Amino acid sequence: MKSKYESGHLVMLPICSYGFRPTMRHFMHPLHDIRAYDYELPEKLIAQYPLEKRDASRLLIVEDEMQHQSFSQLLDHLNENDLIVFNDTQVLKARLFGQKETGGKVEVFVIRTAGHEGTAFIKASKGPKPGSQIVILPNELNEQAEDVPASVQIESQNADGTYEVSYSGDWLALFKARGHLPLPPYMNREAKASDDNRYQTLWAQKPGAVAAPTASLHFSEQLLADLKAKGVETGYLTLHVGAGTFLPVRVNDIREHQMHEEYYEVGQELIDKIKATKAKGGRIISVGTTVLRTLETIGRGKTIEQLEAESGNTSIFIYPGFEFSVVDLLVTNFHLPKSTLLMLVSAFAGKQLIEKAYATAVEQEYRFFSYGDAMLLTRAPK
Repeated sequence: MKSKYESGHLVMLPICSYGFRPTMRHFMHPLHDIRAYDYELPEKLIAQYPLEKRDASRLLIVEDEMQHQSFSQLLDHLNENDLIVFNDTQVLKARLFGQKETGGKVEVFVIRTAGHEGTAFIKASKGPKPGSQIVILPNELNEQAEDVPASVQIESQNADGTYEVSYSGDWLALFKARGHLPLPPYMNREAKASDDNRYQTLWAQKPGAVAAPTASLHFSEQLLADLKAKGVETGYLTLHVGAGTFLPVRVNDIREHQMHEEYYEVGQELIDKIKATKAKGGRIISVGTTVLRTLETIGRGKTIEQLEAESGNTSIFIYPGFEFSVVDLLVTNFHLPKSTLLMLVSAFAGKQLIEKAYATAVEQEYRFFSYGDAMLLTRAPK
């Protein structure tokens, strides 16, 4: 990945053909230009399936002199009294296939639920009308543990193209009985039975996500046992990963991008562990960007001693210039071009170092995205 700009220079937008001359508000720092987060990725490097063993993936140690290791060697970079934090969300089988009353095929991807109501992306040859019913078809890969109502009703369409929907039964029961795992669109395949296990973390407990916290997919039972044996503390929080993780940034100035909200919970046990770790001189290691976004949400404008247990919704958008207050190291996968997550890691480790890391990963043919390889980042000094 090669940056088109040098840090500290400004990008001048061109004068429009009809004579408009830009004012100062039309100038932006190069790190706010969406083009600074683009890179070329050969399609063959996009991982379509996981490796046989979770911790057999590669791990790029991102520093001035890059190190190429196995993920199982992560332990070599952690110390006794460090705290490693995981996300315990569970991915919902929220992708539903059905038929309209006219017989037309339709896909309903439910991204939020509240009681009997829900919000969904709907894919069909012609958009369904408010008041119409979608009959959800069975998924032969699921165990039909119970009979559930099979119809979802369309209530209305939102300005952003999503639909408000309703369901007379329990959404979780419907997902379990008839739903499909919502694999990311870049996998270009349908979910298989093996994905039920491999697209979930070993500690997934709280249903609510529509995408996996993928950095956690590399952790095996053995690696978790090795962490404990070395004296590395573990902690858990919850962030239900939303559909916004799939959405590209469509604005030229990234500061104009609007993040979707995601629900999070941070309990007192984790807060106590963070404070104790910092008091002993240990480091906070975030496994994945979902953990980092949650910890930095509760840490904004606070010292470590001021942290409190809390829950709520976050739409935090982290890009270069952000001041981190909690996380010291980040374990993460490689992210899509022009994505908010690429902006996040650029903010955390430094833009130039991330450019070097991605160029190295492409050259060395690392596997990219959800089922791909990982990297270990250290927070750049202020």
